[in-house]
Amino acid sequence: SDVIPSPSSIWPQKLLLLWSQLLYSCRAGRRGLCAQGSGSRPSWGLCPRGQFSAVMGAVFLCLLCVVRIWPHLSWSCPGAAFCLIAVYLETYGCQMNVNDTEIAWAVLQKSGYLRTHRLEEADVILLVTCSVREKAEQVIWNRLRHLTALKSKRLRSQAPLRIGILGCMAERLKEAILHKEKLVDIVVGPDAYRDLPRLLAVAKTGQQAANVLLSLDETYADILPVQTSPDATSAFVSIMRGCDNMCSYCIVPFTRGRERSRPLASILQEVKVLSDQGVKEVTLLGQNVNSFRDTSEVQFRLAAAPGLSRGFSTIYKAKEGGLRFAHLLDQASRVDPEMRIRFTSPHPKDFPDEVLQLIQERHNICKQLHLPAQSGSSRILEAMRRGYTREAYLELIQHVRDSIPGVSLSSDFIAGFCGETEDDHQQTVSLLRQVRYNVGFLFAYSMRQKTRAYHRLLDDLPAEVKRRRLEELISVFREEATRANGAMVGRLQLVLVEGPSKRSAAELCGRNDGNIRVVFPDTEMEDGTDSGAVVRAQPGDYVLVKVTSASSQTLKGVLFRRTTLRESAAHR
Repeated sequence: SDVIPSPSSIWPQKLLLLWSQLLYSCRAGRRGLCAQGSGSRPSWGLCPRGQFSAVMGAVFLCLLCVVRIWPHLSWSCPGAAFCLIAVYLETYGCQMNVNDTEIAWAVLQKSGYLRTHRLEEADVILLVTCSVREKAEQVIWNRLRHLTALKSKRLRSQAPLRIGILGCMAERLKEAILHKEKLVDIVVGPDAYRDLPRLLAVAKTGQQAANVLLSLDETYADILPVQTSPDATSAFVSIMRGCDNMCSYCIVPFTRGRERSRPLASILQEVKVLSDQGVKEVTLLGQNVNSFRDTSEVQFRLAAAPGLSRGFSTIYKAKEGGLRFAHLLDQASRVDPEMRIRFTSPHPKDFPDEVLQLIQERHNICKQLHLPAQSGSSRILEAMRRGYTREAYLELIQHVRDSIPGVSLSSDFIAGFCGETEDDHQQTVSLLRQVRYNVGFLFAYSMRQKTRAYHRLLDDLPAEVKRRRLEELISVFREEATRANGAMVGRLQLVLVEGPSKRSAAELCGRNDGNIRVVFPDTEMEDGTDSGAVVRAQPGDYVLVKVTSASSQTLKGVLFRRTTLRESAAHR
């Protein structure tokens, strides 16, 4: 009785959590563990796909249980000799934060923590946060107050609930978070996830703990992120962190630090691991992803630097040497010809012809580009320090469409930036109509402390003006996107199946090459990858769908047949 905690500490659920994670660890990408080689000292490695050494796997599982359960024991749990420490993670914001969550969990898992997806089972709650707009931060403050109420209701028989803020908001508002209403126990910036176990240990003593130091070289290259879902068909791979562009409206350089790129070899290794696990689509991530520059090897530093897109400039001097994004994209696309490659978020200045040519030539690099415009007014673009004019941007758009026929385009826009006149706004409206994007991300301007705009410009537009302009931009975007997507009606689209549609169990959904959501009935179809057998689509399958209708955000269609990337490319 002095070993088993009381029922209120949900011991059975935590044992199940531990057991499920042990099984997941042993699956190692749906493969078992085998003794490789011969003699008295065989080495351990992953079995060939489809095989599993039951005896060796069972032995390893027992040993792993002993080794991994010890760090999960907390000897200070009230009313019990020990308890297991379960972590609950919530992610807010961009894809980089999804990747950060996977990195943070990899660090904690290695230190012996359990992960739960049930809030009521958690001993530690960590929020991976966004700070790009005021609204994003307000969501976190509201969530913290809810969690603090949960914390106050914690039973005395349970260990105290600890709450942590991770990511960009932690970096921007360290003091406010620690002292405002005493809501948080730990604060961890984007470059300090390795320090999580120590910070949690400090918090366990009842003290607040923080580490928000930015790094000039941290890329977490040696940490293999633990995927949020082991059965996911797609994954994110971070290739660089930080940004040097210093756009006047943007908080990212102040919350994520200076640009630094991962070594090419570590990126390719992670892509290979994901391929072995059955992942069918990888998105290469970075705040300025196509500025990738690997200088980790001496010989890389002699590489020639590509030029900027015509009519584009930067506030910093040209960076010489290093393996560039075109080389990375080339090598990543060679890892698995049946794995799609995407990348986000790029800056329009870094699209040399070799990148565009590679996208056109490789069947597994998606014919989709994100080209953030932010405004259609050259005057506002100058105030934003974007490094290009409206004319240069439109010239790039035309060059992209000439280089990659049928390319799908997406963009970002800000409504109501400092000093924006009605004429400036209408120029943005006309840009939306002229380019006709397939996907758009549009927001009202939200001034951020530390940015150049905060120190040099006046946020002079009333909220109602920003709101009206944003609504007009959204309306025009939807109108034009519906027309752009409507061009696909009657045509076949290659779709990676993600799973059941959220609106109907009788339908499946996925995304096409242009990253547009496609919904279609879950019916039998011809298997074009085999002998013409009749099959049903499964998550991770590539299927051809004939589009029957289109909106600004979704395509609907009917299944044609299952296929492969190679087979689909051969019949384009």
